[in-house]
Parts: sequence; structure tokens; C-alpha cells
Amino acid sequence: MTGSASGRQLTRTGFRPVWLLACLLALTACSSGTAPQEGGGSELTVFAAASLAVPFTALAQDFEAAHPGTDVRLNLAGSADLAAQIQAGAPADVFASADEATMAKVVDSHLAAGEPQVIATNTLTIAVPPGNPAGITGFGDLAGTGRQVVVCAVQVPCGAAAEKAEHAAGVDLSPVSEESSVAGVMGKVVSGEADAGLVYVTDVRAAGEEVEEVAFPEAGRAVNRYPLVRLSGSGNAELADAFVRFIRGAEGRAALEEAGFGVP
Repeated sequence: MTGSASGRQLTRTGFRPVWLLACLLALTACSSGTAPQEGGGSELTVFAAASLAVPFTALAQDFEAAHPGTDVRLNLAGSADLAAQIQAGAPADVFASADEATMAKVVDSHLAAGEPQVIATNTLTIAVPPGNPAGITGFGDLAGTGRQVVVCAVQVPCGAAAEKAEHAAGVDLSPVSEESSVAGVMGKVVSGEADAGLVYVTDVRAAGEEVEEVAFPEAGRAVNRYPLVRLSGSGNAELADAFVRFIRGAEGRAALEEAGFGVP
């Protein structure tokens, strides 16, 4: 990959807020994240990578059911944005990042309580609109003239993984847009604004018939590992630790596997 890739700038044109995706998947979970439950109770704020929207939305509901009076508020966005918010002092109890490099920024800022634990892995793939009108057959086709390709910016985990895939394939991409989260990439493919987008296999599974997948072997050289940790500034350490154990337990693992993640 040429040096131009490292200079990519974060763009938000056409960005679709990840909470909208989560709401489409589980409206009730999003509504519970915008207002406290009647009668008070404990509130838990979880910052999680956008690609975790499907399993974490369901798991938040299950955790609330198992802990009556608990209100789990999900902040689903690009991992880099979330880490920056945490470093800036945003109140949060738990952080789940889409890669270890982003989590390291939080750890190095002494904002993590203990050692982050990897809960899942994820792999890139190519998402195309139904029928694959641009005829994408592999990674090399993404560099074709006239092809409208969208990727994540290199500052976020899905973009860093895309850069690794470029190196592995020996291909330099010239994307028409670089998004701040994988949800932004998927949104442009689904809407027909892009011929193809680099997303995670879990995003293609969640999108169902809205997109088709074109797998490529170089993706195996760009697997992301998702660490989870309680934050040192948590206002409810006991509940946050319980949530971390829940995600790492049998129910959390099952939900992650069902969504298409690898589970260590």
C-alpha cells in the first residue's frame, strides 16, 4: 500500500449513526438507553464497537432481565471515537473495542481497571449490493477504474484491518469515502451509494438480504481481536464486573458466535 493511505482523513459524509442500526435491530433496547427505568435502579454505561451492535443489544436486554432495576445504556460507535471520549472524561463503566491497538490507548491512559480480555474475533469481507452490479469477484477488483469503493478510515479498527488486507493483496485502493465506523460503510453499500465496501463478516450476516458477500483470502491476514474491560472510572464497579463476566460467560459467547464472531 502506498504512503497515501496513511494520510487518510476521517470523513463523515453519509455517516449513519450506529444507534439507528441498533434501534432497527432492537428498538426496545435503544429506548431503554435513552431514559432511566421507572423507580430508579442501577445504571450501567457500556461503550462498545459499532460492529458489536447486534449481540450487545440483545445481551444488554438479557443482563437487565437477570439484574432487575438495572438500566444498561449502550454507546455504539467507532472504537477510536469511543476511546477518545473515554480519554476526554466521558462517564462509562465498560469498554469493548474492535481491536487491541485502540484498547491500548485506554490502558496506556490508566483508564482500564485490570487487564482487558479478548472476547471475540472478526474478519473483513466485501459487501456488495444485491446482484453485485459492479461484478466484484475479489479484493483486486476493488481497485478497478470507475468502481465506487467505501472503507473505514485507517484511524479506526476496520480501516486498520483494511490497510493490512491491502498490503497482503498487494493492492492500493482509492476509496470514494472513508467512514468513522463500519456501520457507515455498510450504510453506503445498502443505500446503493457504493459498489462495494470493506466490512466485517458479522455485518454482512446482520444485513441479511440487503447485501451480498464476496469473500477474499487476504482477509485471513487482517483478523481483529475484540478486548473488553471495566473502566477505572466506573461508578458501579461491582455491576460493571458482573457485566464483563456475563459477556465472557456462556450466554455472551453464544450470542457472539450466533452473530458470526469467532470466540477464543
